[in-house]
Amino acid sequence: MVRGAYTLARVAVTVRAAACWSWWLGVIAAAPGTAVTFSPTGRRIGVMAGAALFVLAAVAAFVVRGGRYAQRAEAASRAAKSVYLQDRRVTARAWLRRRRWWLAAAFVVAAGSSVLLPCAGGMLVGGLGAGLWARSRRVARIERSADALLWVRPDGRPDAYELTGIAAGDAAPGGGRRRRSAAAAAARSRVAVSR
Repeated sequence: MVRGAYTLARVAVTVRAAACWSWWLGVIAAAPGTAVTFSPTGRRIGVMAGAALFVLAAVAAFVVRGGRYAQRAEAASRAAKSVYLQDRRVTARAWLRRRRWWLAAAFVVAAGSSVLLPCAGGMLVGGLGAGLWARSRRVARIERSADALLWVRPDGRPDAYELTGIAAGDAAPGGGRRRRSAAAAAARSRVAVSR
């Protein structure tokens, strides 16, 4: 157990942030492909290839290393009373800041691929987003079954999870927005961490 105050970020929020950005970048990158008329493969083939890539990417994003959350949850330790729980918005912003260039590169490649296969690149990226969203639902099931939320130290080992009570923080199980006032969230967070 680490002594002293330190910060924890929600595992599910990072997964959900990745899902959201991948989905919307994929949709935006695929949209211009519907207007492409000069592609050597044609719009119909591009959309059909994109649909296949969408399904493959969604399944891969959901399945590949997806079982690690349950394993890490079983090995997780209780968070100390002195921890600071990072806000949902702060966690999502930090995730984006660290990966913005990768996202920009993926968007440019996906949009540019419409010259050869209209919509296919964007649908591939969107499929990753859909699979990651399904993964966040898996994390939500794990958290509800354990009646605890999964957290990780942003500056520590990514596989060392810590647990708090189900009411801690401003994000619901799965990383979605919790429906309550900020003052009530802060009060319940202190109670949930101390349990």
